[in-house]
Order: sequence, then structure tokens, then C-alpha cells
Amino acid sequence: MKAYRKEKDLLGAREIPADALYGIHTLRAVENFPLSGRTVHPALIHAYGAVKWACAKTNAELDYLPEEVYRPLAQACEEMADGKLDAHILVDALQGGAGTSLNMNVNEVLANRALQLAGKQPGQYEFIHPLEHVNLHQSTNDTFPTALRVAAIRLLKQLENELVRLLETLQNLEKKFAHVVKIGRTELQDAVLTTMGRTFGAYADAISRDRWRVYKAEERLRVVNLGGTAIGTGITAPRRYIFKVVQHLNAITGLGLARAENLIDATQNSDALVEADGILQTCAVNLHKISNDLRWLSSGPHAGLNEIILPARQAGSSVMPGKINPVIPEAVMQTAMTVMGNHTRLVQACAAGNLELNAFMPLIADALLENFSLLTKASHILNRMALKDLQVNEANCKKQVENSTAILTALVGRLGYEKIQQVAQKMQQTGQSVREIVISEGWLDESTFNELTSAEAVNRLGTEERTK
Repeated sequence: MKAYRKEKDLLGAREIPADALYGIHTLRAVENFPLSGRTVHPALIHAYGAVKWACAKTNAELDYLPEEVYRPLAQACEEMADGKLDAHILVDALQGGAGTSLNMNVNEVLANRALQLAGKQPGQYEFIHPLEHVNLHQSTNDTFPTALRVAAIRLLKQLENELVRLLETLQNLEKKFAHVVKIGRTELQDAVLTTMGRTFGAYADAISRDRWRVYKAEERLRVVNLGGTAIGTGITAPRRYIFKVVQHLNAITGLGLARAENLIDATQNSDALVEADGILQTCAVNLHKISNDLRWLSSGPHAGLNEIILPARQAGSSVMPGKINPVIPEAVMQTAMTVMGNHTRLVQACAAGNLELNAFMPLIADALLENFSLLTKASHILNRMALKDLQVNEANCKKQVENSTAILTALVGRLGYEKIQQVAQKMQQTGQSVREIVISEGWLDESTFNELTSAEAVNRLGTEERTK
């Protein structure tokens, strides 16, 4: 038979599996919140381990934790920070109580793991207690937001790295296809000539701005309220602890965190998280736009634009043999849409805070951290599985250029509006190309036509002024 231990809380006693690292508070939370079916983001768990480690280290340094408690507790915190205790964090990502359920799950797991490391049995809280020791001088209300910011900064750095790689690929495509003249389109209609290089160059500039914005967002996330305890007054925490704990968290994480000057403001207001997620929205918008353009440019291939060829990743249909779909851009677009939807969740949760606390931190954390992860993964697959091996159909680009009225604008400066209008009419009447018409009329020789429609001419800013 399975062995159990008995634990008590304010509401009474419950049986817990004897070897479980969680305790009664976690059990009640699991029963109370069978909501999303997802545990909290792993990055938040790891960050919580680092926060608890910093708190324990500060308390030990100030002689609030004896060595026989601190030593195994510090090791347990390190294990959590390294991702070794993820399986024991059972509470749902969405939970009432401003994140208290997660904080208690963390406290119980760390206490029971520390007990194991000390040669004791889980539940022997007279030696190492989840609240008296692990949660000493802390509150959910300062540890949860701090852990969230630590997790967000770490994920931010991962996103920034992926954006740098994506940017480099786009810049390489800009150089590789700078010579390919193509149709530029406005409102999906042929407009004027451009180059494939300029197309990818514009994407590169957008991603470059995203990379810079993401980098700058770290400044907003570095300010933490650790030490503020319940509402930012630091009640129950010694002043020396408040001054030291963020220093120890910096030493553990290497993130350059700063204690908020106004801990009450930092505890009750979440606008910095809205700002950070707003930056993620601009990234989502750019990834969506670029991906949608890739779908259009690769459309067909025989009855569409067919200007680029995306790598084939899987069969496109169960009923249409030979069909290949742009699945990577489609997946990235769906990811971007999810990020945009998460922003709505986050904004509503941040706005719903009342008085000295925001009770909806679990939802805020769920939305923000998922957005970082989704955009990181989307940037990665767009780069590796769509752009790295992208090819340009140069022959089709050239054919479309010479058979489109878009090429006419490139000749207006040399031939004038009236002649160009005649060329357009003759194209419609005869089906001849622009090249054929202007050369047969003797208005341009082939060399001049090629120069006026070259990549160099198309890339030139503005047009050359006529000599008097």
C-alpha cells in the first residue's frame, strides 16, 4: 500500500503521499484550479528558485537561518534554478490569490527537497519549514513579481539572440538578390520596379528595430520589488535584509537588477509589464507581415506570383498530389496572432489591479512569458526553415517585369508621359512587351532600355535630372 503523511493548514488536515515534495497548500491549489491544464512557465519556476536562493542567502548572512537549514535549502534552490525540480511544481498556470499557490508550491518543494538533502523525510517541517524558513521575510507579492521579471529578462535575451540571427539572414538575402529586378506592388496591384534585395532589406530594417526595442525593454524589467513583502512597506522584513537581498539575487542571476525606489508603486502597478509586452507586439506585427508577404511572393507556383521559392517542408494536401503549402510562414502568422491575443489578456489583467496589489499576476505571467517564448520560436523557424534556403525565381521576375505596366514608370523620365501612355495602349492592343514596343518604335535602343530598367537604376534614390 502507498504510504501517506498528514499535513495541516488553516482549513484542516489532509493526507499527502509520503514521498511527495509538494504539501497541503499545493494539494488544495491543484484541487481548486483545474483550469488551463498547463503548469506555470518553466522559466518562472527557474527564476523562483533563484529568488528563493537569494532570500535564503541573505537570511543566512544576517543570522536568521542556521547553517544546518541554509546549506540544504541553498542546494535545493540551486536545483530548482537549474530546472531539476520542474516536475514537482503542479499548480495550474491560472490560479486565484495573486500567485500565492505557486509561491506555496515552491516553498513546499524547496523545504521537502532540503529535508531530503539533510537526511530527513518530506514533511518533517520541524527541521525545515516551508513558511518559517523558505518563505522567511518574504511574501508572494514581492517574490512572484520579482521572479516574473527575472524570467522575462532571461527569455528576452533568447528572443534578442534569435532576432539577431534572423536579421543577419535577411541582410544576406538583401545582398544576394540585390541584382534581381522585380515588380513592386501597392494594394496588390503592379506599381513600379524595385529589387528583391530592397524587399529583403526593408524586412531587415524592421527586424533591426525589433531587436533594438527588445534590447531596450530590459531596462523596464530590471526594477524589482523584492524586499517589499506584502504591499511594498517591507513589513516583517528587517531593513538590512531589504538592502541586501537584491544584491544577492544579482550575484546569482548576473542580470543587474535594481530595487525599486518606491516599493509600494512597484508592488501595486504593472504598467512596465504592459510596456514590455507592447514591444513584443511590434515584433509580432513585423513577423506577421513578413510571413504573409512570403506567402504572396511564393504563391502559385504556376498561377500566382511565383517570385520566390520557399523550401518544401511537407506535403500540402491529402487530396491534391504535388501541392506544397507555405506552412512555415503560416505557422509564424498564427504565432503572431496568439501573441496579439495574449496582449489583450495581459492588458486587462494589469488594468484590473486594485489598491495595493494586482491579484491577477498569474495571468500576467502566463501571457508575458508565453509571448517571449512564442516569438523566440517563431523567429527561429522562420529563419531556419523558410529564409535560410529561400530561392528567387529570377526568370519569372524578369518575365513579369517585361510584361507589366510597372516597367513604364521607369521610362517616363526619358520618354515622357505621352509616349509612355502610347506604349501602354499598344501593349493592350498587341500583347507585345514594353521592350519590344519601345525598341521597334526606335525610341530606345536595347542597351539604353537595359540600363533604365537595371537594378542599379531601380535602386537609385529618385531619378536623374534631365540635362538642359
